[in-house]
Amino acid sequence: MTDQSSNQMWGGRFAAGPDAIMEAINASIGFDQRMAAQDIAGSRAHAAMLAATGVITDSDAQAIREGLLTVLSEIQNGEFQFSTALEDIHMNVEARLKEVIGEPAGRLHTGRSRNDQVATDFKLWVRDQLDAAESGILALIRALLAQAEAGADWVMPGFTHLQTAQPVTWGHHMMAYVEMFGRDLSRVRDARARMNESPLGAAALAGTSFPIDRHMTAEALGFDRPAANSLDAVSDRDFALEFLSVASICAVHLSRFAEELVIWSSAQFRFVTLSDRFSTGSSIMPQKKNPDAAELIRAKVGRIFGANTALMMVMKGLPLAYSKDMQEDKEQVFDAADNWMLALAAMEGMVKDMTANRDSLAAAAGSGFSTATDLADWLVRVLGLPFRDAHHVTGSLVAMAEKKGCDLPDLTLDDMQSVHAEITNDVYSVLGVENSVNSRQSYGGTAPDQVRAQVERWKAMV
Repeated sequence: MTDQSSNQMWGGRFAAGPDAIMEAINASIGFDQRMAAQDIAGSRAHAAMLAATGVITDSDAQAIREGLLTVLSEIQNGEFQFSTALEDIHMNVEARLKEVIGEPAGRLHTGRSRNDQVATDFKLWVRDQLDAAESGILALIRALLAQAEAGADWVMPGFTHLQTAQPVTWGHHMMAYVEMFGRDLSRVRDARARMNESPLGAAALAGTSFPIDRHMTAEALGFDRPAANSLDAVSDRDFALEFLSVASICAVHLSRFAEELVIWSSAQFRFVTLSDRFSTGSSIMPQKKNPDAAELIRAKVGRIFGANTALMMVMKGLPLAYSKDMQEDKEQVFDAADNWMLALAAMEGMVKDMTANRDSLAAAAGSGFSTATDLADWLVRVLGLPFRDAHHVTGSLVAMAEKKGCDLPDLTLDDMQSVHAEITNDVYSVLGVENSVNSRQSYGGTAPDQVRAQVERWKAMV
């Protein structure tokens, strides 16, 4: 492909070409070549519409269509020579098209501008990424559902402040993440529906005087409709900001889960064993099995958050319509998308492969006076104590057990009656962790029956 630095495609307005610094700051081909497939798809739809409306001839449209397929093949096969002198993917493709088919290539740009062209390409690329994110989240949800179903009645400690609070089930804990990622799935779908309007044909900012059919190109590219205002169409980057916002929220959930996997896989917890596929060893400590995949997921969140903030800053002060600042939109989104898709895939792999250590979970569930709330509830329900009084009695019994070096179920009935004389032997029916979780039958509670019901509800949806 020839270097056209001495004959810039934006024409005869300037007597001399840009110097090396201007060329470097102005060029985006180093990153926007990732949109080649979307750029060519948009151009093919545009050419077909120009022929259908009589703006160009059918023979020119045919030459353009075949030439674009040739260019796409060259790009996909790694044969295409990208030129920074041609600035971006749009000019690189158009210049090569002219080499392939000659004069008809010059008619392709009729009725459009690089402004609406780049907005269309970028929307198509982001839409593809939202589809990929939907697939990744669905796969992760299904992996979590499998874990939840297998361990619907496995007891484990539930935590607040990372301190033992009440017993829950493994299935219940897994289903908490299903709900979180389910909201992410909903946000992905909402974002896709909201952004699915075509900018193509808005031209530079004011539309065009050619008799184009924007509904035809919108339909050809899978959009629901053309964007209704040409100024907004070329200057809108809400779809990219929303993509980054959705990615950021999902990344929070991935990071929280990653943190738990790091803790749970430690020698101090031993709640889970991660597979060798998602762990590494130490160069000097042979006993180590490091949860590196989880740690890297936790770290990648910073890059996604950073991209979100960076694009917000790019867009916050721009007047309508297009400003060159907006060239800085893509690298942030590309990097965030790469890291989001990788994090989703890695988390799905870890969840599918990890083994929950049931015995360790159960042992931990019974420690730390985890059934203290059950004891307080029993005092209210059976003895009719006001909850604040029951809380005080329970606190005294916890202090007694702590002093004796035992847990609540290990206190004798005499021990309990020394704090409150009306306590009966029936109290032991609520002190075991199995009894505790089985009693939590409220909707959304941790009881195994409730967990299984939620698993079935989600399996029917995904």
